[in-house]
Amino acid sequence: MQSSICVLTGNSNRPLAESICQILGIEMGHGEVKRFSDGETSVDIHESIRGRDIFIVQSTCSPVNEHLMELLVMVDATRRASAKRITVVMPYFGYARQDRKASPRTPITAKLIANLLTIAGADRVLTMDLHAGQIQGFFDIPVDNLYAKPVMLDYIKDKFINHLSFVSPDAGGVERARAYAKPLKADLAIIDKKRERANESNVMHIIGDVKGKVCVIVDDIVDTAGTLSNGAVALMDSGASKIVACCSHAVLSGPAISRIMSSPIEEIVVTDTIPLKGEAAMCPKVTVLSVAPLLAEAIKRIYTESSVSELFV
Repeated sequence: MQSSICVLTGNSNRPLAESICQILGIEMGHGEVKRFSDGETSVDIHESIRGRDIFIVQSTCSPVNEHLMELLVMVDATRRASAKRITVVMPYFGYARQDRKASPRTPITAKLIANLLTIAGADRVLTMDLHAGQIQGFFDIPVDNLYAKPVMLDYIKDKFINHLSFVSPDAGGVERARAYAKPLKADLAIIDKKRERANESNVMHIIGDVKGKVCVIVDDIVDTAGTLSNGAVALMDSGASKIVACCSHAVLSGPAISRIMSSPIEEIVVTDTIPLKGEAAMCPKVTVLSVAPLLAEAIKRIYTESSVSELFV
């Protein structure tokens, strides 16, 4: 395995890639992503990868466009170096929120990213908690979409036992919240957002009984944390005893940390698909769980041509 598999990474999330390699018992591939003085991306791979199974670990997190360009150049470099198979491991798939035409004359950028990766030479994509599952259909190559749910649920079960209610922050996330609630036989609630007038705050209505419950808000991405913090206030007003949030991808941009700190949320549980930096890394309310074991197991199964579907729980 050590001689025919190679894990490479760009600059987006090297700690996660190193953890994956440690679990697999292999060394990180010797490569370097550099930039010319004008900002052009340059990739140098310092070992032979001819005929090898290549896994490129790269989240397209901030700065999104730079990390995306790194990924595309790395795929092209490995293809031109005669790699046997190239699997793009994208723990966080940037641009996933642009998965449809939300208004006239707007792009479907998630489809564009799928085309770019395929044309660059990727043979397969391994990702986690896509914003919309149908994005898998944007690709003409195999896509494995893992879920952080097993990692999150293990943590929740150890910390909170009784009176749990999993909460969807909007109608579109009901299936995700239900998938969390079902194994624990917990209650399910939905936050219904309504805007009465333009440029006025959302009015929150809670569907379901949350009085006296430990409410766990479940979402795939936490960006500016506006919906999350407003939803937490609405849940507390409805009688919730405690508010916790589980979000797979910690984008945490703009005023996110200040909103979380001033909100009733006691803890926000995220994964390391995106590395935390600055004040996000220092926030006492943020707990980071690692998905490296899950990704390492998926990589091992892809390499050995074993079933990956067993991991889709």
